[in-house]
Amino acid sequence: MQPRVVQTKREQSANGLRVNKFVIIPPAELEVRASRSSGPGGQHVNTSSTRIEISWNLRTSTALDGVLRLQVEKALASRLSTHGVLRVVASDTRSQRQNQELAAARLAALVRKALEVRKPRKRTRPHVGAVEQRLAEKKMRSSRKRDRRVPGDD
Repeated sequence: MQPRVVQTKREQSANGLRVNKFVIIPPAELEVRASRSSGPGGQHVNTSSTRIEISWNLRTSTALDGVLRLQVEKALASRLSTHGVLRVVASDTRSQRQNQELAAARLAALVRKALEVRKPRKRTRPHVGAVEQRLAEKKMRSSRKRDRRVPGDD
């Protein structure tokens, strides 16, 4: 189960979906669809479309420039369709409005995380004592297995 991400009204404004200080996805680029949700709800489930799916085409978006688009595309490659569409679904609650807010918050969180610049990993070497200890344990294991053998079992 994914952690719940709550979108504040500040993030979800009339200007679009705020991802961070610099990136706002225009509302015209977001395609919102409602469909029937699965799960509990009894007869209510069969009559109301509370499941929300938000689609955003990353490749045609004006919210990102070339470098940021490549960065997000690389980070979210496994979640993008062949046409570069990112799809987020929410069906946690029985309210269509709440599910829409949750889906928008999840989309913003995904893009925000993809835009983070990760620190490059520094290569490290094991210290001399660790190498010696590993080799000593290998010798010990080898001799223990050698001692278990039956003589003439070659």
